[in-house]
Amino acid sequence: MTLVKFNNRTRNTAPYFNNVFDSLFSEALNKNLTVNKVPGVNILESDVDYKIELAAPGLTKEDFQINLKKDTLSVWAEKKVSETEEKKDYTRKEFEYFSFARSFVLPESVDGDKITAEYINGILNITIGKKDDSQSAAKEIKVS
Repeated sequence: MTLVKFNNRTRNTAPYFNNVFDSLFSEALNKNLTVNKVPGVNILESDVDYKIELAAPGLTKEDFQINLKKDTLSVWAEKKVSETEEKKDYTRKEFEYFSFARSFVLPESVDGDKITAEYINGILNITIGKKDDSQSAAKEIKVS
C-alpha cells in the first residue's frame, strides 16, 4: 500500500472554515469509537444467589425487558422517544436515545423460579437464586 501526501492549500487561506469541518468530522469519528453501546456489568456470587448489576442510567423500569429461555437470561432495553417533544433550535445536541441487548448463560445451579429484578438509581439489579443444596448434593454409590 502506498501513502500519498495530500497538500491542502486552503488550510492557510481559510483556517477558521477548515477548523470547523475538521472538528465536526473528528468529533463524529471519536464519538463513535469511544462510546460503548453496551452497558457495563458486575456479577456477584454468594452462597444463596447470583447478582447481576447492569449500569444503565437515564432509563426507566418500563424500558427494560428480561427473558429466561432454557439457560440463557436476556436483557433488552430501548429508550423510547416521544413524538410530542417540543422542537427547539439547538446549536449542538448530544442527548442520544439508544437500545441494547445483553445475554448471560446461566449455570445449572440456578433456580429459574427465583429471579427478581429492580431498577434503582440507574442500575438494574437482577438477583438469581440458586437451587437447594439438598437436591444437588453429591451422593456416593456403592458398587455391589
